[in-house]
Amino acid sequence: MDVPIRPGDALSQPTRARVFELLGELRRPASTEELAEALGMHPNGIRLHLERLHDAGLVDRRRQRIARGRPRDAWTINPDAQPGGDPPTGYAELARWLVRSLAAGGARVREMEATGRKIGRGLATDEDARGSEQRLFDVLSSLGFAPEREPLGRDRLVYRLRNCPYREAVHERQPLVCGLHRGLTQGLLDTLDPDTRLVDLEAKDPDEAGCLIRLRGPLARQVPAGEQPA
Repeated sequence: MDVPIRPGDALSQPTRARVFELLGELRRPASTEELAEALGMHPNGIRLHLERLHDAGLVDRRRQRIARGRPRDAWTINPDAQPGGDPPTGYAELARWLVRSLAAGGARVREMEATGRKIGRGLATDEDARGSEQRLFDVLSSLGFAPEREPLGRDRLVYRLRNCPYREAVHERQPLVCGLHRGLTQGLLDTLDPDTRLVDLEAKDPDEAGCLIRLRGPLARQVPAGEQPA
């Protein structure tokens, strides 16, 4: 996810911008201590910046249980985050992925899907206490898609993507970009839950967003209880 800097907002402070950027790179929850160590700062100082990002609606706080002692805070990108006050973009990241694929020559949709699948497998390599569905949700959030869950029964799950971070590129080459995204989603499933099938990825107008990822399989049963259908 790109990190736009506008005077006066939460990300205009360089350390806060770097903390937000680091969480986007990790694509998973991280503790205050981990972030502090990565940035060479004291946890108390990082905590103040995280609180400011939380107040601005850019990050979520979760309680992380540990083997001994009190639960600690874990931080992740808020799926509704609007860095800089606008829906997030990921143009720079997408450009790197496109260059990787285009360098192979041909630039056909099939090759784009294959490249996206390799990228997706690499985005979901971290093992932790979260379930596979939550890890998938967090990756989509960190990439700027603003996902919303729609479980349908015990084995069907739909993600509605309320933002297209690659909308500028989609206007130029929609089949290629959507092919890359479809492959990326399949690659994530390859790693997180090979028994869950990508039924389809329905593309929408990138400016309106709302693309649908339809899944079928065990992941649907991992959606948090409060978001399960009645």
